[in-house]
Amino acid sequence: MKAITFSLYTKQPLLATSFQGDPNSDVSYSHIPGSMIRGAIIRRYIKHHNLSEVDLESQEVQSLFFDSKQVKYLNAYLLSQKKKRTLPIVRSWFRDKDIELSEDIPNIPAYDFSVYRNEGEPETPKFVGEGFWTVESGCVKYYKEKRRINIHNRRDRTKGRSSQTTGEGEIFRYDAIDAGQTFQAVILCKEIDTNLLKLLQKSEDLWLGGSQSAGYGHTKIIDIQTHDNWNEVDSPENLTEHENFTITLLSDLILRDEWGQYAVIPPSPQQVSAPLTKILESELKRILEDDIQLKPKESFTSSTLIGGFNRQWGLPLPQVPALAAGSVFVFEHIEIAPEQIQQLEAQGLGERRIDGFGRIAVNLRNDESFKIALPDKPKSSSQPQIKNQLSRDIATQMLARLLEEKLEQKLKKELSYIDIKGTISNSQLSRLRLIARQALPSGNCDLVLALLNNLPSNASGQFERAKINNESFKEKLYTWLNNPDSWISNKQELTVKISDIESNLNHKLAKKYTLRLIMAVAKKAMKEK
Repeated sequence: MKAITFSLYTKQPLLATSFQGDPNSDVSYSHIPGSMIRGAIIRRYIKHHNLSEVDLESQEVQSLFFDSKQVKYLNAYLLSQKKKRTLPIVRSWFRDKDIELSEDIPNIPAYDFSVYRNEGEPETPKFVGEGFWTVESGCVKYYKEKRRINIHNRRDRTKGRSSQTTGEGEIFRYDAIDAGQTFQAVILCKEIDTNLLKLLQKSEDLWLGGSQSAGYGHTKIIDIQTHDNWNEVDSPENLTEHENFTITLLSDLILRDEWGQYAVIPPSPQQVSAPLTKILESELKRILEDDIQLKPKESFTSSTLIGGFNRQWGLPLPQVPALAAGSVFVFEHIEIAPEQIQQLEAQGLGERRIDGFGRIAVNLRNDESFKIALPDKPKSSSQPQIKNQLSRDIATQMLARLLEEKLEQKLKKELSYIDIKGTISNSQLSRLRLIARQALPSGNCDLVLALLNNLPSNASGQFERAKINNESFKEKLYTWLNNPDSWISNKQELTVKISDIESNLNHKLAKKYTLRLIMAVAKKAMKEK
């Protein structure tokens, strides 16, 4: 299959509204629909040719946007760390419900029930979960899109605020795809059209989805490539030797029965209904031009509702039930050639194939069990670097103040825990405060140590008999002065960062705040007396 691939980087949150959530919320799909990409390129075509609307009778317009035999706009799915296009999680994949992927458990065993189900393994099976997958370094990697939830209120467009008009002032929620993520889109072509390439290359900026005037939908087109032989899954030559004949949906599938009704849900999640089998048979016969008899074994499916919005009409599209991406249908083995598999996967099944619906994979995987893992954490920070020296100097000063603020909080917390008992004269405490204040500018703890080492016997006895949390005041002072950071707990919390500049607790700063702690303890002892 010839194809044009390109990546879409979300510079703003993206709202590709689905039919999830309650009436006061808009929940985005986890991917960017092919219909949305096609609509954006059509708008770019209209603007490029200074048209008010497209000429549907034009041969060029038909071949670019409306003929599913010439072109198909596939859904844009998440791009993996290895720059591979991911696919929706297969619904025949199960795990033990007591074991979940997390940072503490980065990989877990998974089982493909469409290949084989071993009784008792796992003991309590549960669907792996919504998301995307790809194979990296021989392991199935699990990816999940990042989302952002924003709260909005309905306002008067003219006044810019809510008024007493009916409906205004209502609170509603957007659950959108978050910014800073990359999705790969694919346009399948019978022949790669240079006009389509020029439309993609015209500008990096592409606006997609709803609420674009409210800070949503700005994406950037990057890494445009053409391919003479592109496959969405493995080469068909590797898929003919399989115990069963399985069809896995790589996108939502819209099917109609012989009476024109939408066919979606089998009688049970583990069975393939006779009407659905008949529809699939007729679709296969139409594409392969061969008499194929399917004998159903089981299925792993889910249903969804498909909708959308037509900007030309200014109206929502009719809601259509469909089989969800990742659904699996298992039939008894049939003889099918690699060329037929390639033809079947290239054309797809069902309706609205031009918008990326009906993408399938035949005999996708043949592993009974495998490991599924989270992607590796990125090694380098995605934060931009501060290159201007003046900006770096300002950022360094800001970090120093932030670090001192954290140390102030640590000092107050430590002081609240200190309980001073015993008799020690105010003159000795004042002398301790005075020496500590003199040592503070340079952070020279030796001045205070010299004081303690040269105390008269009477004064030294007072420091030894006074207790801080059942420990000699004098010994506590020695501990603080010889190990200035010994009183600071959870030192990892004292790391502050702005962009690529980082600041941590150093020995000089620890000495400074140890001297301040000694001054504060002496003052507290005098007040309590």
